[in-house]
Amino acid sequence: MDTAVSGLLQTTKETDMIRAVIAATCASLIASAPHALAQAWPSKPVRLVVPFATGGTTDILARLYAQRLTEALGTQFIVDNRAGAGGTIGTEAGARSAPDGYTFVFGSTSSTVVSPGLYPRLSFDIVRDFVPIAEVASASIVLAAHPTLPARNVKELVALARARPGEIVFASSGNGSSLHLCAEYLKYLAKIDMVHVPYKGVGPALPDLLAGQVQLLFSDMPPFVPYIKTGRLRALGVTTARRSPLLPDIAPIAEAVPGYDLAGWYGVLAPAGTPSDIVNRLHAEIRKIMLSPQMKERYVALAIEPVERTPQQFGEYVKAELGKWGKIIQVSGARIQ
Repeated sequence: MDTAVSGLLQTTKETDMIRAVIAATCASLIASAPHALAQAWPSKPVRLVVPFATGGTTDILARLYAQRLTEALGTQFIVDNRAGAGGTIGTEAGARSAPDGYTFVFGSTSSTVVSPGLYPRLSFDIVRDFVPIAEVASASIVLAAHPTLPARNVKELVALARARPGEIVFASSGNGSSLHLCAEYLKYLAKIDMVHVPYKGVGPALPDLLAGQVQLLFSDMPPFVPYIKTGRLRALGVTTARRSPLLPDIAPIAEAVPGYDLAGWYGVLAPAGTPSDIVNRLHAEIRKIMLSPQMKERYVALAIEPVERTPQQFGEYVKAELGKWGKIIQVSGARIQ
């Protein structure tokens, strides 16, 4: 009996040891699985959804990064343009994609934080349905005037608008666009009244500004620069709180209108649930590309600046921007027609 009990005890101890080894091995495999997944990623083509048509700054940037990510990671990154409804169609396509690291959204201020305030019945939520990867660039927006407008800066513009309420006409790239809202925010903070004429983009609005049929227009820098240099347009201010290194002589609007601070920006988001190791690896690759000398030259040509934020910092920034632009939409009464 003693021998049988002893043998049973020995067998039990051996079984317990085997179970312990198996448990430890499983735990090790589980712990290393995300790291192994990130090392194996990407093993097939990766899709970058751009929620705008080809040719714009968002599309140009996405294609630059797609090319360099393809070179860096040895797997093709493909730009997929899904334009329409202020960028919400492409953003929704990204939100509905599997969170497996093979679909990302390359968005902008307009598609990420402006459109959600203009389209209240969207099927997705930016904060709930996406995880931030990287903010890749920011851009100052310029307020330009026709030279016949008797205002050399924003301070003089505000004084003129108060003296002539409802007489100054500003164009925009479209009702509810981020450039339209830049003007509405100026009206709100400065307590002035100006008349809005929406166009279908900056391209159609610019000839009328040059002809003096409208007097003001907000836009990113590239369309304005040649006309500012030749005196056909006058730059009154930039929308960011600090001067742009690309146009250092143009004062921020905030110097005349305290609290005014708006920027255009571009960033990459992933569907919620994308493994954190993939998020961190893609962020690291994007950061290396963004800070490379070759990309620096392209940024200058596009009149944009690199932005270094961690995924967590970018996520907090997106939340803050949703609140800021949502308030502007509310006070402006902007609606999609």
